[in-house]
Amino acid sequence: MHTAKLLAMAMGLIIASIGVFGAAAPSALLEFGRALQTPRALYIVAAVRIIFGALLLWVAPVSRVPKTLRLLGLLIVIVGMLTPFIGVERSRAMLDWWSTQGVLFTRVWMGVVVVFGLFIVYAVTPPRRSAA
Repeated sequence: MHTAKLLAMAMGLIIASIGVFGAAAPSALLEFGRALQTPRALYIVAAVRIIFGALLLWVAPVSRVPKTLRLLGLLIVIVGMLTPFIGVERSRAMLDWWSTQGVLFTRVWMGVVVVFGLFIVYAVTPPRRSAA
């Protein structure tokens, strides 16, 4: 279980890092998103989502917020399973819409991504023990 918690923590830090990167360079984030607009890349994204969701489900029982992590894990697995069915065209349309919303919109959402990633790290770290 220790390894799973470390993996979940690493995923949380990666997610937070993507949020920081996206807030600092929104256009670079959109270009990265455009690079993922292929059928093969969508399958890879789907697999990463499913693995991350399953990891959250696995570590949920020993986390600070087990019910929340179970719910998030389940939602992420479902989204991962649906990802290939969205298809490249619909995915491209969603990214095009996102890019028309402006830099502030992207930066605000990347702030949400940072908070989400840091929440995952918080949830899987053991609480500090007070020195009595």
